[in-house]
Parts: sequence; C-alpha cells; structure tokens
Amino acid sequence: MPSASITKKIPCSKKDLIKMVLDIEKYPEFVPWCLGGKIHEKIDKGNKVEITADLTIGKSFFRETYKSFVVYDKLKDSIHVTNMDGPLKHLENNWFFRETGNSSEVDFHVDFELKNKILNILMIKSFDLGLKKIADAFEKRAIELFEDT
Repeated sequence: MPSASITKKIPCSKKDLIKMVLDIEKYPEFVPWCLGGKIHEKIDKGNKVEITADLTIGKSFFRETYKSFVVYDKLKDSIHVTNMDGPLKHLENNWFFRETGNSSEVDFHVDFELKNKILNILMIKSFDLGLKKIADAFEKRAIELFEDT
C-alpha cells in the first residue's frame, strides 16, 4: 500500500488553508489529475463538520470517481478522509494545521490502495512524485488566494 507524508510551511492562516482544503468542488481548478469534485452532503455538528463527496481523478486512459467521507475536527484543526466507494480498496488521509506567526504548517499523510492490482503497482512507482506535485499545487493555490489576506 502506498503511504507517505509531507509537511509544508505556507504563508497563510490555518483558517484559510482549512477552508481551501474543504472546498472540494474547486479541486479541478488546481489539483493535478483531478477532473471533478462534488459535495453531496455537508453537516455541521458543532465541533465537527462531516462531508460526503466525490472526486474524479484521471490521466490518459485512466478515469475513476471515488466517494469519500471527510471529517473536519474544529478543535484539533485536522481533516480526516476515508473512502466509501469507488476504485480504492483503502484510503486514509489526514491533514493537520498549525499556525506559526504569519504562516501555517500543514502536515499531510496519505495511505491508499487501489482495487485494481495492476494500477496499484503503477501508482506505487510514481506515488512520491505525484504526492509532491499535489502538495505543491495546494501550496501554490493557497498563496494565490490568501497570501495577502
């Protein structure tokens, strides 16, 4: 199962970064290989927000949609994502946000496995590069949207 973590220091508030990460429907505008994002349900439960959403990802001949369950914990400044349906056998990713002065440190961890064993092997080979591209895309987007706010 591919698994990796990455930490970025971004010159934005954690509030803005969390807002951007939860804006799943905007992912196709800046996330590599993301072709679509749709929020089906968003429930604010006080200290937590629960979101059910679809992401469509693809590259060349590959195009798949998976449904995920997203929990934003307001007290811990964290976002936890698990898969519900689609091409993923397993998905768990976690975002942790800490504000440090005028910047925020974002820790991102992802652990996943595709149901298709051949595609899973291909993903393992390019996983680190792909994760870096995605993390860089989030950082670039955050700076474009929020650096001066």
